[in-house]
Amino acid sequence: MAKESMKAREVKRAKLVARYAEKRAALKKIIATADVNTEEGAMAAYEAARKLQEIPCNANPIRLHNRCKITGRPKGYMRQFGLSRIQFREMASNGLIPGVKKASW
Repeated sequence: MAKESMKAREVKRAKLVARYAEKRAALKKIIATADVNTEEGAMAAYEAARKLQEIPCNANPIRLHNRCKITGRPKGYMRQFGLSRIQFREMASNGLIPGVKKASW
C-alpha cells in the first residue's frame, strides 16, 4: 500500500492540472503562434512565456503519475483497468473483472 500522503498528493496535482489547463493551453497557443520576427510578436511571446512560468509546476500534466485505484502502487499500472499488475491478477483470479479469465493452452 502506498502512503496516504502520496495518494493525496496525486489527487491534489490532478485538481491543479484541471484548474490551470485552459490557462496553460491559451498561453502555449500564444507562444506557438506568435511571429517572433516582429517586435510586437516577440514581446507577446515573451510575456506569455513569463506568465506560463508563474503557473505552479504541479499544474503541468506531465507531473501526474498513474496509480492503482486500490493500493496506490505507481509501478506495474495497467491503464485499461486502472489497477496494478498485482491487484489485476488477484481480482482476475477471483473472477471480479468481467470478461477476463486465465489463459491456458
